[in-house]
Amino acid sequence: MRIHAVIATTGRPDIVRRVVSRLGEQSRPPDGVLVVGASPDDIVGLDGACANLEALVARRGLCRQRNAALDHLGDSTDVVAFFDDDFVPAHDFLARLETLLTEQPKVVGATGVLVADGAQSQPIGFDDAVSRLDGLGDRPTPSKSDCLSLYGCNMAIRLSAAEGLRFDEKLPLYGWQEDVDFTHQLSWRGRLVKTSELTGIHMGARSGKTSGKRLGYSQIANIIYLWRKGTMYPWLGERLLFQNIASNVVRSIWPEPDIDRRGRLVGNLLALRDLVTGRIDPERIEAL
Repeated sequence: MRIHAVIATTGRPDIVRRVVSRLGEQSRPPDGVLVVGASPDDIVGLDGACANLEALVARRGLCRQRNAALDHLGDSTDVVAFFDDDFVPAHDFLARLETLLTEQPKVVGATGVLVADGAQSQPIGFDDAVSRLDGLGDRPTPSKSDCLSLYGCNMAIRLSAAEGLRFDEKLPLYGWQEDVDFTHQLSWRGRLVKTSELTGIHMGARSGKTSGKRLGYSQIANIIYLWRKGTMYPWLGERLLFQNIASNVVRSIWPEPDIDRRGRLVGNLLALRDLVTGRIDPERIEAL
């Protein structure tokens, strides 16, 4: 089984180099690592970071960059493990992934259970993440279950089941909920699983992020778009809409120091206005 790791990155060259080096230290080395930046500056300094490394530049946007990776790889691999550029995998992530997909041929996609997620709390430094995974041996509580979609910070897909599938480039820049859209369609072709056998730490780095206003717009517009497309369950979309708007309203009064809650709330309100007037479109964020 050939396994390639893919990282789409924007504005984090120092972090991505360390993550790539970490991939080179896997107990089961990847057959290739492909880093896709949005500019030459995104992939500077990667030479020698790990074996079998390739880097290329594509148009900015998570969906565009991941699609560029899929197009570049073609049929040269069997499994693609997509990692965020601030995800630190456990040293045995790829080994356990290979075991899972070999033993369970009906599984077409898998995602891990995280030890910690800095995107949902406070950012976690790379060294702290490595210390927790390697030094302390932190692992999540054992669990395994079928799931409806995969978490984009660490998700692996069996390419034979993903023929013709691509990330929707109408979800620009950060591509919010692109993972749900893609893997919802993948679920029509086989089983998706979430398992603690695959784990790591999502650092939740704040650098290189989309502006608060743009992300806030996407929090509404992308859900509406995917609802209409049929790749977002209504109950999930309703929950996300409520959670995002409520969080941004409350947190805009006492915002976290590194999150632009007021910008997100403005983006939410702009999207709701466009929804009422019939102009809502995920691609409008590129003009904000």
